[in-house]
Amino acid sequence: MSRLFFFIQEAFRALRRNAAPSMAAIVTTVTTVILLGVLIPVFQTAQAKSDQVRESLEFRVSVYDDATQGEINALEDKLLAIPHVASVHFINKAAALKELEEDLGKSKSEDLLAQVHRNPLPRNFAVKADDAANLAAVRAAVTPPGPNGKPKPISSIIPTENGVFDRQEDTNKIEQVTGALKIVLTVITLLLLAASLMLVGNTIRLSIYTRRREVEVMRLVGATRWFIRWPFMIEGVIVGFAGGLVAILILWLGKITIVDPLGNSISFLAAQNNSTLSFPALVAILFGAAVLVSAIGSGITLRRFLKV
Repeated sequence: MSRLFFFIQEAFRALRRNAAPSMAAIVTTVTTVILLGVLIPVFQTAQAKSDQVRESLEFRVSVYDDATQGEINALEDKLLAIPHVASVHFINKAAALKELEEDLGKSKSEDLLAQVHRNPLPRNFAVKADDAANLAAVRAAVTPPGPNGKPKPISSIIPTENGVFDRQEDTNKIEQVTGALKIVLTVITLLLLAASLMLVGNTIRLSIYTRRREVEVMRLVGATRWFIRWPFMIEGVIVGFAGGLVAILILWLGKITIVDPLGNSISFLAAQNNSTLSFPALVAILFGAAVLVSAIGSGITLRRFLKV
């Protein structure tokens, strides 16, 4: 126990003697933890939004106006029997008109209907797949190739022309963009994590380099490698603790002053509260990572100076 207190005293003494490199290490740790503390929730929220958009992708299967209720029910059963179909929802002409009003606005939709004097929108089924990647396969199953090789609807009440259509014209674009967004954010996270490790390691290396003569003298007088290494590792723990504590305080202030007040008006910020990783869990992970990386960085960086 007395040796542990000695190591701790030596660590604090080294921090005081090398205030500039130690402060640089703390500032680097603070910056790194803040960047990760902002990017991780953004990544999680963007991924959740991406999955939400992908889950909302669907296509429509229209039916003739003179189709009976029995034929409609039979078609619904056939659609549900298709592999990878998650849900099938029937939309009547009134509901289709309401969707048009939501898309175009009430005034534009009324002007459009005034020209045709009736509701031209067909009754249709909204079909969703269990995954956006299976949407094309499900759509193809609704109109499989017939004997002549041309697509033939699985039911006679589905119009041959434009019987299957997309209400969102940019369905494929949405899927491509959300997939690309997930890849980009993953790459950014990995690059930031790698850069953070290198920044912390280089800063700690600078701190040790300024005291390399001290390490060499201790080795020459017979001190063991771990006897020399422990104060530096404890110093790294102190640097990580201080940097992580300051960064977490800044993140907490940002949460209560920016994220929480604006959460009701900005849906993206509100989604932070529904992420799989809660704020206390994020704080614990960031704090532990800051201390661990600083301690390991000190121990690993010191190895080259122990070879005397």
